[in-house]
Amino acid sequence: MELSSLGLGTYLGPATAEADAGYAQAARAFLTAGGTVFDTAANYRGGRSERALGAAFAGQPRSGYFISTKAGYLPMGDGSTGEDPGAWFHRVLEAPGILRAEEVVDGCHALAPRYLAHQLGVSLGALGVDAVDLFHLHNPEQQLPHLGPEAFHARIQQAFEACEGFVAAGKIGAYGVATWNGFRVPPGQPGHLSLERLLLAAEAVGGAGHHFRWIQLPLNLALPEAFLAPTQAFRGERMTPLQAARAAGLSVQTSASIMQARILSQLPADLVAALGGATPAQAALQFPRSCPGVTVALCGMGRPEHVVENAAVLGLPKVDPALLSGLFG
Repeated sequence: MELSSLGLGTYLGPATAEADAGYAQAARAFLTAGGTVFDTAANYRGGRSERALGAAFAGQPRSGYFISTKAGYLPMGDGSTGEDPGAWFHRVLEAPGILRAEEVVDGCHALAPRYLAHQLGVSLGALGVDAVDLFHLHNPEQQLPHLGPEAFHARIQQAFEACEGFVAAGKIGAYGVATWNGFRVPPGQPGHLSLERLLLAAEAVGGAGHHFRWIQLPLNLALPEAFLAPTQAFRGERMTPLQAARAAGLSVQTSASIMQARILSQLPADLVAALGGATPAQAALQFPRSCPGVTVALCGMGRPEHVVENAAVLGLPKVDPALLSGLFG
């Protein structure tokens, strides 16, 4: 399958039937417009985003779309019944022996293999598929300050081992890590993730043929670190996250492409024109999708009208990297 350079994200929105319908309609419109990549997570809108995509995919050939989902955060409910979060945790996770309270960090995050397997099963059911193409550990850096580096990497290795098992079972095609701060901040800063060390963990459990194939991190005109900042020490050199991923042969999803629309009002007309977009949103999307090393730039699209505007960039040529670098002086 050819991956579209723009992907539809499903993070934002209330846990309502109206928002569900909007996402399902947007997903169908995105498929019609030539989009093939969809990103979600088990905790997005209490699981309702996955179910909305599942409704959109019904009747569609499975070969026509690429799904990435994530596990790590606790949904703390099913997004519809209004069950008390504590009661939900005990009933769904603690009582059946899936997750112990001491395995939860910050009251919201867990990477225990049993929990990852449970969440993957929930995701497959919600999406209505037998397998997802990509399964991310969701913001694993959340656990780093609490565990310390050695215990954290031991936990990551256990999670990667579980993911290799999911691949072997035919439930996922590949796995990765979806981060916010991890790759953007430099070594020595809280939450920094070393891509090189993550690769070592993958090799330890999967050998040279491991299935740690993707990373996800933010990239937009307000957060350009993935493109500009040499935050990664890789093979004896300092590299940007995108450079390190390319050197490692990893594919990259970038998130927050228009910063939840907050940057659009700040884009001057000459910048919009230089990036080749007809609207501020299109110009903003042109930046991440054009950065060398980016496979897919993700953008939340919860209504068909969002898709009509944003998917137009699929027909635009990518911007010269020299022009992109010049935007920042």
